[in-house]
Amino acid sequence: MLLENKVAIITGAARGIGFAVAKRFLQEGARVAIWDVNEELLSEASKRLEVGVDRLITMAVNVTNAKAVEESYTKVEEAFAPVDVIVNNAGITRDAMLHKMTEEQWDQVIDVNLKGVFLCGQTAAKRMRERGTGVILSTSSIVGLCGNMGQTNYAATKAGVIAMTQTWARELGGKGVRANAVAPGFTNTEMTAVIPEKVINLMNSKTPMGRFAEPSEIAAAFTFLASDEASFITGQVISVDGGLTL
Repeated sequence: MLLENKVAIITGAARGIGFAVAKRFLQEGARVAIWDVNEELLSEASKRLEVGVDRLITMAVNVTNAKAVEESYTKVEEAFAPVDVIVNNAGITRDAMLHKMTEEQWDQVIDVNLKGVFLCGQTAAKRMRERGTGVILSTSSIVGLCGNMGQTNYAATKAGVIAMTQTWARELGGKGVRANAVAPGFTNTEMTAVIPEKVINLMNSKTPMGRFAEPSEIAAAFTFLASDEASFITGQVISVDGGLTL
């Protein structure tokens, strides 16, 4: 198994891509802590994952709160062992065209998608660099590479995630810590379920593989990057988009 005996934290893991990553990590032998702000969804996710508390813990964590992140990280290490991998996946959308986007919509997305990744990454970096090993992974997006109408805030955060990832790779590489990002294309999750059918058809027509990704396909990329098979890969952005950004 690729992740046997490794300890991982996955944020925004109650559903969607985060849930798929948690499921795959568990299948590969990891002990996993799933974080989310929605306690009800966390409870449902825990039941669906069908593993014991010796392998899985669920924690309601607001990644925009530095104290909560620090304390929750410590609890994971107390329950399991030092964290080997953190997946910064928590994210939200508040879409609007530029001329209609409110300051609140901008601030909300920046807070979760950018500040949250910073706080979790910083907390992990402090501990991992002392141990001389660790992996920090973050969810970016194809819109962080090429933008998207109606998503000034979201695209800005996902581009920021890429820049932070590359910076962390430079800062932490000498300490034995790797940092990489995955940039999913359009994926069949609750977030994309609200997209109108005509838009879905348009996106599919522009994608060489002609369809949306499944969350498990995104999880496969995270699993590889988290494993020792990717031991010399850092500072990279892996696009899993069916060729959409070609």
